Amino acid sequence: MREENAALAAVALASFLTPLISAATNVAIPSIGEEFGVGAILLSWIATAHLLTTAALLVPLGRAADIWGRKKVFLWGLLIYAASSLLAMASPSAIALIAARAVQGAASAMVFATGVAIISSVFPPGGRGWALGVNAASIYAGLSLGPLFGGVLTQWVSWRSIFALGAVVGFAASAVALFGVRGEWVEARVEAFDWVGSALYCATLIFTIYGFSQIPSPKGFWLCTAGFVLLVAFVAWERRARSPMLELELFRYNRMFACSNLTALALYAATFATGFLLSLYLQWVRNLAPALVGLILASRPAVQALFSPLAGWISDRAEPRTVVSAGVALSAAGLWALSTLAEDTGIGLVVAALLAIGLGIAFFSSPNTNAAVTSVDKRFYGVASATLSTMRAAGQTLSMGVVMVVFSTYLGDSAKSSPLFALAVRSSFSILTLICLLALAASLLRGRLVEVRS
Repeated sequence: MREENAALAAVALASFLTPLISAATNVAIPSIGEEFGVGAILLSWIATAHLLTTAALLVPLGRAADIWGRKKVFLWGLLIYAASSLLAMASPSAIALIAARAVQGAASAMVFATGVAIISSVFPPGGRGWALGVNAASIYAGLSLGPLFGGVLTQWVSWRSIFALGAVVGFAASAVALFGVRGEWVEARVEAFDWVGSALYCATLIFTIYGFSQIPSPKGFWLCTAGFVLLVAFVAWERRARSPMLELELFRYNRMFACSNLTALALYAATFATGFLLSLYLQWVRNLAPALVGLILASRPAVQALFSPLAGWISDRAEPRTVVSAGVALSAAGLWALSTLAEDTGIGLVVAALLAIGLGIAFFSSPNTNAAVTSVDKRFYGVASATLSTMRAAGQTLSMGVVMVVFSTYLGDSAKSSPLFALAVRSSFSILTLICLLALAASLLRGRLVEVRS
């Protein structure tokens, strides 16, 4: 097998794993809550803990991969993910499960900080969009099968079997990476790792994102304030560091790169919580079985998997601003439709909205990634890949943060019996629609890629 195809196969299999388990876990959340006797707020941390550690570690690990080797970091990420899946399977409490998910998040950061960079290292610009589209399709295939596997396993076996599946797939992907990928990519071998900058960066994200999840309590505002202070310290350090972890000039002088990242942050903040909200709505309000809920939720990522390679191919030939902006607008329309949910809303409307969001994300994902990576020098591929992944993880965490704030406002930590639950779901989707419109504005401001290439 050619090196390009072997690398793409290994990265695609790894990219399939994390969304598979995350999407399956979303469907299992009501069953986990019943077993451990916890409410919606604590349950939301099963997803948030994973996302928070992923977001905090992506850029530092992307920089580490540029210096120490992308394949090395990638392989260790797969092994740690598989091992932490076994810990999640054996969790005796909700807190233990959340801790295991946090470790999985760190491992996911190692995988996603390197995957796109590996593909970008072996594929030339003319074929890179297609390869990135295939990788995006793998992510969405995992998201498609995740709800199906999660629903069936939760209903007929146990939610713990989801994490057993994660361990099996994780160890299998590790074997493919170890024996199938022969090369190593170390573009910044002579540069030093920025330990101080990395620590400030991680602390900034953790304080800010965790603090946001605690708003409107005073604790939340103090944590966000601390996060802002740490951000100022991080920027000051990076501007004078000899080998900075994050090249801030990429954001200052490269509008394509900056707007691509901002679009990703807002788009994922707008769309990620959809699965969590609909899983609770369909099971708690509509009383549907987990397997059927998994089938409904699979409709969105199935469309994403089907159309992502086509979108990537188009991004090699058309301006990303046009393709991405059309996709973001379509996602906004789907979110607006979900903001009208009521106790008797037809399931057909839910599926139609999910299809619209899925098609929109398909035409956003690989073209947006292709634009961002192509706009930077090759020695920044690892950082560019990790930065985009950070925007995704941070956006996903903020998406859950929005839901936690809305749930705290309407429900406290009450369970499904609250009569205000459907109202909380509608309010959440209304806010997410507005965030998606911000993503559309950022996409339209990015400029033309042909100008960057020239």
